[in-house]
Order: sequence, then structure tokens, then C-alpha cells
Amino acid sequence: MADDTKKPVGTEAKVVWSPEVLEAAIRRRIRETIETVLEAELDAALGAGLSARVGDQRRGYRHGIRTRTLTTSGGPTVVEVPRARLREGSRTVEWHSETLPRYQRRTARVDEAILGVYLAGGNSRRIRGALAPLLRGGPLSKDAVSRLVGRLAADFETWQQRDLANDAIRYLLLDGWYPKVRLGQRRVRVPVLVTMGVRADGQRVLLDMRLVGDESTAAWRDVIQQLQARHLGTPVLAVIDGNPGLATALREAWPAIGIQRCTAHKLRNLTAKAPARVREEVAEDFRRVIYAETAALVQQRRASFVRKWRLQCPAVAQSFEEAGDELFTFLRFPASQWKALRTTNALERINEEFRRRTKTQASLPSQDAVLLLLFGLLRAGHIRVRKIDGWQEMPQVTAAAVAA
Repeated sequence: MADDTKKPVGTEAKVVWSPEVLEAAIRRRIRETIETVLEAELDAALGAGLSARVGDQRRGYRHGIRTRTLTTSGGPTVVEVPRARLREGSRTVEWHSETLPRYQRRTARVDEAILGVYLAGGNSRRIRGALAPLLRGGPLSKDAVSRLVGRLAADFETWQQRDLANDAIRYLLLDGWYPKVRLGQRRVRVPVLVTMGVRADGQRVLLDMRLVGDESTAAWRDVIQQLQARHLGTPVLAVIDGNPGLATALREAWPAIGIQRCTAHKLRNLTAKAPARVREEVAEDFRRVIYAETAALVQQRRASFVRKWRLQCPAVAQSFEEAGDELFTFLRFPASQWKALRTTNALERINEEFRRRTKTQASLPSQDAVLLLLFGLLRAGHIRVRKIDGWQEMPQVTAAAVAA
């Protein structure tokens, strides 16, 4: 009688179900996806798929694979990177993937996580501890962290010096931030001067960030001169917080530029001048002025505000009148854009995102870390800026600027 070749029930290899099974399945799928992408890229480079016969259309030939450990957001994964030789005239050269460049051992997301922990004050040991679930034993040396920081610093320097001629900047928003950093044994606030622009299509874009000794006329003058050297052009409006040094530097560079004082900053000044019992009333009256539907109504309520508070609290009226017409420059622009042009709130939102990322720290480890962390958040897409309200009317602003 022939032997029964069927396996007895229960002899199959049993899967030990655990959280690691899920992780292993994710890493396997990640590896398959990476290898599929690399194969498709190589097919395009060769002009032919694996074993395909296409005659003269073929631009080279495969010659094996190379294994590489790549740390992704799913942990370390061993992938098979195909190799090939491509024809270039009378010689052949080694093919290199653009999707997975040579020597890359981590994906961009993992590198951003490492940089974030490092710039927040962590060393290599702390990074490995903080990112242990991500790295899962993947290689991370001090030199690797140093190379990442050096590459980020080089990218930031390139970004800070990029040409602005093609950006067609129409509006500027400028403000100073004061994050805490460690200098020696002390924690101090250092000024960071930030400049945002609005392009002719209405898109907001960060133009410049730099550390300075103080927020003075000389410091802002240097910022503006650097923007001019990068071919910024002549903007038609600058929205500022009321710093007199900044206004002076702007008018030195562009005598005809419009200056809009930030209404949010002015509101804080007014409530600081008012007794506690009337602060809410001052704020409500101010908002009724600023948020009026038409320019005529704004001017009418402006006069009423001055008359009322000159009698009830002269300090409030004096602070309000100090800004003069610069508090209402936005009225010269399309009404649909008033909301975007009244304040520097777009910059404040970026500052809030930065503070949210660093709120668990008393201070940052160095001055350089401030700018690199800001730039890193921007480059990674964690800080996003959108078009201004009323961007559809930007051609009207451009036409008026050309006519002037």
C-alpha cells in the first residue's frame, strides 16, 4: 500500500502572532515597494525591461544587484539595488539611481526626525534613545549626525542667498522674534529678523531669516540691503510691527513704499495703556474701526474713536494717533486683501508653529540651532504658507505699481 503523502493535521509551521508580525509585514511591503520603484527607474534608464529585446533602443545592460540597508519610517530594511552599465558615446558608465542616491542609508523623513532631535539639544546617544522605535538598531554614528547638520547648514546658506528676481515680490511682511538660546551658562533671548514676501500671484513665501545683535535700524538696513542684492525688486507695501528703525530702513531703500502698521500690535499697545476695567471696551471700539466694511466708514469710526478716548483715557487716544495714517494704508488696496494686509499674523502663525515644536525646552542649545530648526521645519513642509485672501486681484496691484 502506498504511503500517504499528506501532512498530518497540525504539522504546518505555526505563526506566532505578535506585534512584531505586523512590523515585519510592513517592512516587507516597504522593501517590495522600494525595489519595484528602483526596477522601474532602471527600465526607463535602459530603455528596456528585464530580458526585453528592443534592439538599438537599448541604452545599456544590467549586471547584478547590490544589497543595502535603508532605514525608513518602518525601521531598517535590506533592499536589493539593481546595477547596470549605460552607454555614453564610445564609453560605458555605471548607472546610479536618482530615487535612492549612492551612500544614502536613511530616507528624508528619518533624517528630518534625527535633525529635529539634534537641533533641540540632543546628542547622538539621546537621538538613538528617542528614535529607537524608528531606527531599530539601524546605524547612526556621530559623524552621520554631523554630516546631516552640515548638509542642512549648507542648504540653508544656499536658500538664504538665492536669487529673488523671478519671485516678483509685491508685498513684504517683516517682524522680529525673540527665541531663547543658551549662551555660555546663561539663557538669553536673541532677535531673529524674519521677512516674508507676497508674490505677484498672491503666494506667500519666506524670503529671509537671520540672527542679529539687536532689532535696530542698522540691523534692518542690512537685511534690506541683502534683499536688494538678491534682486528683490521694488515692493509696493511693507507690513511692520511699528519698529521705527525698520520703517526708516525701508524708506531709505524704497522711498515710495507704503508702510502698514500691524493692527494687532497696535491693539496690544492700546490695551496696555488702558485701565483694566475698560480694556475690553477699547478693544471692541478699535475692532469696529479696523473691521469696518468701507474706507469711508473706517475714517468715520476712526474720528469717533479719537473723540471718545481723548476724553475717557488720553493715553489710549495718544497711542492710537501716534500711528497716524500708517495704521490705515491697507485702505489703498483691494478690499478683498484688507484682512491679509492689516497685520503680520502670517508671520506670527509660523512663529507659533516654531514655539510649539520647542515648547518643552527652556532654551535651544545654540544660536545656529534657531535658524537651522526653523529652516528644517520649513524645508520638511511642517511650516506651510498659502496665498493671501484676494489673490485674484493681484494683477490690479501689479498694474498700479507699474503705472506709478
